[in-house]
Amino acid sequence: MRFLCLYRPGTAESHAPPTAEEQETMGKLIGDMAKAGVLLAVEGCLPSSYGVRVDIRAGEFSVTDGPFPETKELIAGFCLMQVKSKEEAVEWGKRFLSVAGEGQTEIRQLHEMPAG
Repeated sequence: MRFLCLYRPGTAESHAPPTAEEQETMGKLIGDMAKAGVLLAVEGCLPSSYGVRVDIRAGEFSVTDGPFPETKELIAGFCLMQVKSKEEAVEWGKRFLSVAGEGQTEIRQLHEMPAG
């Protein structure tokens, strides 16, 4: 089962890169996930001031440049993992939050395409 975890920080965006200690702590978790064979991809996002949103309504596109002020809407990073159950995905999500700090991880199971 594949799951996508979206991380939303509990505080305002920071434009500062992670400290060496934060990088080391997150690197250990990423290493643990790789050793467990569950990690498919992981990335942090630059601040929303570097991003854009593209919407379509009634066939018309609109493009909005960041930054995006609502903290609850910000996605600061993601992780794609392959695990045996939703419960296992939740456990990895808890470990991630214990490293990342205040915030929320939304864990969504992905559709699996039939083989063949």
